[in-house]
Amino acid sequence: MAGAVSGDVRVLLRVEGLCVLAASLLAYAKFGGGWGAFALFFLRQICLSLATLAGPRVGAMSYNLSHSFVGALAILAAGVLLSVPVAVTAGIIWVAHIGFDRALGYGLKYSAGFRFTHLGLIGRARVDA
Repeated sequence: MAGAVSGDVRVLLRVEGLCVLAASLLAYAKFGGGWGAFALFFLRQICLSLATLAGPRVGAMSYNLSHSFVGALAILAAGVLLSVPVAVTAGIIWVAHIGFDRALGYGLKYSAGFRFTHLGLIGRARVDA
């Protein structure tokens, strides 16, 4: 698949996602709220994947907007700079979720379908009889 990474670079990007997740968990332990809130908002991101029901193009756009570090880091930075603890908490959780997804190999999506990501194909390949 053109545009997807492979080999050692793919492994490095997945390890990078794991490091982002670990750093986020440490930051949340220091600056965040309760772990119940963490779990709730961490899993909330999964609900945004329901946009794939509107088609692969809309699903990819929705997924990419909610799984890009741009928004997450903007919320986190605004929370730190403006002293808004809830924004800091939200930003940390959002970054953690993105790191988790990247560690599992769920990269940013192409409009060809949910399985097509910048980290390569995900899921099981369909075997035609």
